[in-house]
Amino acid sequence: MSLRVRTVCDMTLSTPLRPAPPATRRRALLVYLGLAYAGMWAAMSPLLATGFQRGNAREEPGTLEQACIAAAMFAPALAAILVVRFVERDGTRVRDALALRLPRPLTRALLACLLPIGVLAALTAAVIALGTLAGTYPLAGPDTLTAGGVAEWALQGLIGMLVSLPLFFGEELGWQGFLFPRLLRADGTAGLIRAYVLTGSAFALWHLPTLLMGGQYPGKPWYLAVPALTVSCILILPVFTWLRLRSGSVVPAVFAHAFASTLSVATLKEFADPDATLDPLTMGLAGWPGWAVTGAFVAFLSLTGRLRPTYYDKRNAPRPTTAL
Repeated sequence: MSLRVRTVCDMTLSTPLRPAPPATRRRALLVYLGLAYAGMWAAMSPLLATGFQRGNAREEPGTLEQACIAAAMFAPALAAILVVRFVERDGTRVRDALALRLPRPLTRALLACLLPIGVLAALTAAVIALGTLAGTYPLAGPDTLTAGGVAEWALQGLIGMLVSLPLFFGEELGWQGFLFPRLLRADGTAGLIRAYVLTGSAFALWHLPTLLMGGQYPGKPWYLAVPALTVSCILILPVFTWLRLRSGSVVPAVFAHAFASTLSVATLKEFADPDATLDPLTMGLAGWPGWAVTGAFVAFLSLTGRLRPTYYDKRNAPRPTTAL
């Protein structure tokens, strides 16, 4: 790939990255993946050693589970920072190399952070509607929910999501901040698809320890859970990447990931019949209704060119300053 193409691609992802020699680029990717995966397995080792298994989709994690999950979620960010500092060593600041910045001006930054909440809320609503129509989602009756109760729940859920944001920075600084732009080696269709599929697959397989314990798909064997989460991650990753590309910042992707993993899941539980069994494979973003809805949205983004970094060159280009 030419230097010209590489620079154009990186302009919309972060501060232009200095082209690294192929050997250094491969070493950086391998070290990053090794550290991120090792961190996940190490963090989950207390649960694996005790034979922990999640019983059902309504089960909330205990104190030990929460501590292990929190530790694991910081592994990708720590791996990315270490690789930027000690493997790539090209003089780029860590925050620039990982797009850890907010868009400017402030109004644009605010809109960039609100958009993921609106988009993921709409996708979740569409998933619930599709599951209800298909008969796979047990929607609660109108007598079960009240406007006041739902409003209070939504406010509490939003606050909880905001409190959890640091954990999702731990993941997205690795996947969107580091891995995706470095896998994006060309702007052609094949290069884009390759970057999306490889990043989504790496993101999914990183969850293997939790999948073995029934984390995302309680009660399901690993040979169903692993491919199911791989499909989910490959489909949802372009949504996160789109938010990252249009803003030139990893922050909106963090908001999107936080909503998908907290409020979206909580919404499924809140609006379901309290006596019904919840099966993540047949409801939610991680099940087939989510695949259908997210796939349709990703198809729209793709057909309109919004998944291509060059689509956002003008939007993310540095604004000229005028001397007084």
